[in-house]
Amino acid sequence: MAISPLAGKPAPKEMLVDPARLEREYYDRRPDPGDPDQSVSFGTSGHRGSPLRGSFNEAHILAIAQAICDYRRIHGTDGPLYMGKDTHALSGPALRTALEVLAANDVDTFIQQDDGPTPTPVISRAILVHNRDRKDHFADGIVVTPSHNPPEDGGFKYNPPNGGPADTDVTRWVQDRANELLRSGNAGVKRVPFATAVKAKTTHPDDFVMPYVNDLRNVVDMDAIRAAGLKLGVDPLGGAAAPYWDPINSVYRLDIAIVNPAIDPTFSFMTVDHDGKIRMDCSSPYAMARLVGLKDQYRVAFANDPDSDRHGIVTPSAGLMNPNHYLAVAIRYLLTHRPGWPAHAAVGKTLVSSGMIDRVVQKLGRRLSEVPVGFKWFTPGLFDGSICFGGEESAGASFLRRDGTVWTTDKDGPIMNLLAAEITARTGKDPGEHYRELAAEFGTPCYTRIDAPATPGQKSRLEKLSPDAVTASKMAGEPITAKLTRAPGNGAPIGGLKVVAASGWFAARPSGTENIYKIYAESFKDPAHLAAIVREAQRMVDKALAGP
Repeated sequence: MAISPLAGKPAPKEMLVDPARLEREYYDRRPDPGDPDQSVSFGTSGHRGSPLRGSFNEAHILAIAQAICDYRRIHGTDGPLYMGKDTHALSGPALRTALEVLAANDVDTFIQQDDGPTPTPVISRAILVHNRDRKDHFADGIVVTPSHNPPEDGGFKYNPPNGGPADTDVTRWVQDRANELLRSGNAGVKRVPFATAVKAKTTHPDDFVMPYVNDLRNVVDMDAIRAAGLKLGVDPLGGAAAPYWDPINSVYRLDIAIVNPAIDPTFSFMTVDHDGKIRMDCSSPYAMARLVGLKDQYRVAFANDPDSDRHGIVTPSAGLMNPNHYLAVAIRYLLTHRPGWPAHAAVGKTLVSSGMIDRVVQKLGRRLSEVPVGFKWFTPGLFDGSICFGGEESAGASFLRRDGTVWTTDKDGPIMNLLAAEITARTGKDPGEHYRELAAEFGTPCYTRIDAPATPGQKSRLEKLSPDAVTASKMAGEPITAKLTRAPGNGAPIGGLKVVAASGWFAARPSGTENIYKIYAESFKDPAHLAAIVREAQRMVDKALAGP
């Protein structure tokens, strides 16, 4: 992967977006519903796009919001809808558009008072708290966010009554209905002016901040953090968690320095990511360069992406932790410090997450549930307590309350941040030091992910790849022990192929949102062994992409 000469450096002024232009394009540009690139498309995390490309415009949001109203009506979801947004320039306009449709459809909608931002996990928790022990009038939610995407992008996610990311059967229905509306010029969309919508009896400005903050003590040991007197730092990266850290400090009497309090839709304070783009990716050492530079000033420091469903952990011992490394540390700690958790509850990981997790879980005698890529696969288990922790290699995770009941069924960055502080407070060692212990016990894995261009036709072939496509009996000199096209944890198709040997593995799968495919690979031997795995993986993928 080529690294931009700007990577890790402050974003130059000429790179910054013009929020006023973005908003004009959002309202004025009419997407072509006949162009697949300008239609509604729900990937693993909702619909994303940019008005500059005709893929995230008012017409899209009108159609999606009406489609969600139609879906709610068909499925009898008639409780409140909790709607949040992040701090991207387009999130405010898109929330206002959606509210015009929700009010016209008489949907009781709760939004953050004073037009404030709301993190994804806060919406998930609000849905679950409302629905707890309820037999009817269930709540659901919307989060307006493109996650860590560049500043010119917008995004729109739907969370059904289970509080997690909508499953593919839901998103496919909403997507198809929205595109049907788009093709008809949105003639079927009900809408009232924003001035009417914001004052409608169905619109309820509320405080999402303090209920979430006050409830944190039930998922993280906040008393232990306070008692240890840790000096902590947080960079919200200009995201939706920014207004939450002062209340957290106040309620729990913690010492968390907010090193960057700015909220700026151009994200001008960012350092540039690996590819020369501004991207608020808290797992990227390039995007996190400023906080990494402060690592020795804090016992632990951390960050979140704009909708705060991802975490980045910085320690004096390790700098920015690889997400796989922190997941392994978090799992070992939680399984030995949560006596209230059910013993039968499994640890959930995606099939492209590190094998270190497998080794940790096996050593502790717990069950592992390996699922396809996408946090939605953890939602049912977190909801009913059969999964105690669910984590992705892309730095998204959540876990149960201390009493073993559900906290969120979507990714929660702030609790993963605070857990790093709890681990340090309770053990006297930061998560980076804990990972060194794991590496000493299980070996030091080498992990990589490679992206390569692929046409839609090639992606389709890769997605349908059969285990029979792998004719070799060995991989990088070791016998192949598994060829997987379905996830062991739930039998769901993985949309690609995973090949496993004793000391390494690779997985190949097409991207759900871009014309690329991805190869993930890991070796528990050395970089040369990893390189051999990658070479063999690429040969197999190239053969598959060539077609019959």
